[in-house]
Amino acid sequence: MRTIGIIRNTDMAASKAYSESLAEYIREHGAVSCISSSGADLPKECECAFVLGGDGTLLRAAKAVYERQLPLLGINLGNLGYLAEVDTGAMYKAVDRVLAGDCSIERRMMLKGRIIRDGKVIYEDLALNEIVVNRLGSLRSYVIKNYVNGAFLNSYSADGVIIATATGSTGYNLSVGGPIVSPDAELLLLTPLAAHSLISRSIIFGGNDTIRVEIGEGRCGFAFDVAVVRFDGEGSQMLQTGDKIEIHRSECCTNIIKLNNISFLEVLRRKMADA
Repeated sequence: MRTIGIIRNTDMAASKAYSESLAEYIREHGAVSCISSSGADLPKECECAFVLGGDGTLLRAAKAVYERQLPLLGINLGNLGYLAEVDTGAMYKAVDRVLAGDCSIERRMMLKGRIIRDGKVIYEDLALNEIVVNRLGSLRSYVIKNYVNGAFLNSYSADGVIIATATGSTGYNLSVGGPIVSPDAELLLLTPLAAHSLISRSIIFGGNDTIRVEIGEGRCGFAFDVAVVRFDGEGSQMLQTGDKIEIHRSECCTNIIKLNNISFLEVLRRKMADA
């Protein structure tokens, strides 16, 4: 790889100095570098991109470059992340290895979700980690109905529901007691949020399944806002009673550069040790 993009988090003060230093190091070693704040404006010649920030920065970058399938390497400017595994002390060595081709590419499954209202698609977006439906306000309750491949699964009154990939299993899913899954697995995780039910466990489905989440009808047939859906924490859209969200694997994936110097199990062990 001879042309490397650098995507930096402009909200983190340290990212400017690190990105400029990294760009200079890349040029000194005979390659071309270009810096971007989002990744969307990286030139087509870029063969990969280093993402400076944290896991959230990498999630945003994944959505920005998904059509190009640009391989990404996360460089963490804070604590050790699950996606951004390389720290700043190892980023120059990471450049050496990428330029030498001493790395591998790991494909991560993405989700595609679309909101359907009155039979029409009103919004659609992608997510690498998860798509989350969460209630508005602290007191309003509503009924969630879940379907898998068109077949009814269950319904309950709840704060919401998480549909996550294996990559997202260590995100919001983990914080509410969902299972941890190896990131190379291709599957969908359905995890209820504070369901008012005696049985409210996470359920794992195949990577090619389609999950449909329906918001229960409003009282007396009136529609009103009861929830919000977010795609990797962004792209918030209000949901009304009667709305449906269809979720399935995207035709695109996120390509993560792996240097094999730290495994998922090692990251997991460190995270558990720090908990």
